[in-house]
Amino acid sequence: MKWLFVAFVASILVVGVYSGDDSSIWCYHDPSCDDTTWPTNFPEFCNGSRQSPINIVSDDATEDAGLTDFNFTQFGNTSALKEITNTGQTVKVNMNPGVEISEGGLSEAYDTLQFHLHWGNGSSTGGSEHTVNGKRYPMEFHIVNIKGSHNLDTGAAVNDSTGVAALGFFIEADDSLPDDQPSSWRMLTSYLQNITLAGQVTPIESEISLDDLLPGVNRSSYYRYLGSLTTPACYEAVVWTVFKDSVKVSSNLIDLFSTTLHVNTTDSSPIAVNVFRNIQDSQPVTTQPREDTSDSSKACVSLGLLALSLVLAWS
Repeated sequence: MKWLFVAFVASILVVGVYSGDDSSIWCYHDPSCDDTTWPTNFPEFCNGSRQSPINIVSDDATEDAGLTDFNFTQFGNTSALKEITNTGQTVKVNMNPGVEISEGGLSEAYDTLQFHLHWGNGSSTGGSEHTVNGKRYPMEFHIVNIKGSHNLDTGAAVNDSTGVAALGFFIEADDSLPDDQPSSWRMLTSYLQNITLAGQVTPIESEISLDDLLPGVNRSSYYRYLGSLTTPACYEAVVWTVFKDSVKVSSNLIDLFSTTLHVNTTDSSPIAVNVFRNIQDSQPVTTQPREDTSDSSKACVSLGLLALSLVLAWS
């Protein structure tokens, strides 16, 4: 019974993950319901002052020693991914129970419910929600977690200013990779052919872990700010963590997202492209303290003076 409730919670948590049936309420592809309309149609939060996504200016990020390493529980579990869905606005993967995050400057452990993606129109165009110093990456991968003390009550979570913790990872095309690499992303994208229409769901039977989908990312290096869900109703309840390193994926796998998935339940409906919200007003951003090179610099100067004195002594 507990997992049935988890699945229900994951299906309604609105971080870019409404089902296909909600496309008449909000969308990305139609000017009558795209993100330019959300502040008017969902004014309580989408017109708020703590909205996401934002452009992160790296030089403006304040140092915070409290942004420690995360604990990632069950991120290496190859049976943790349960099912994949075409919601009509994104691809969402629900997780089996037992996955959680803690530490990393968070106040408590958060239960991991699902992940989903945002993309543009192919690997050569921008599609990430967040940008860094104005750069928009081809895709962004969001892992959605809710505060453990809310006991899977999403109503309580979205009305708590830190009730949701979202982990954002940029996806970037790497032309040096062979086609269909990394293998974890090849396995994940192989399921897209089974969910071409909105509302379609298929179980994940491949052995893929969250760790497998994040190769090469230094998860000790990230930005932090307080923001919102990036889809209606844009609740201002999210502790955002945006990692500095990108996940490198071959361009042909990235291209599958913008060529395979329909926004509605028929083959004649549009293909889902540019499924991201535009940049909102900036928010205060923090990051880990930068390395202090003062001691090493002083050591270099001292060695230089010592060498100079020896040269003068022998001259």
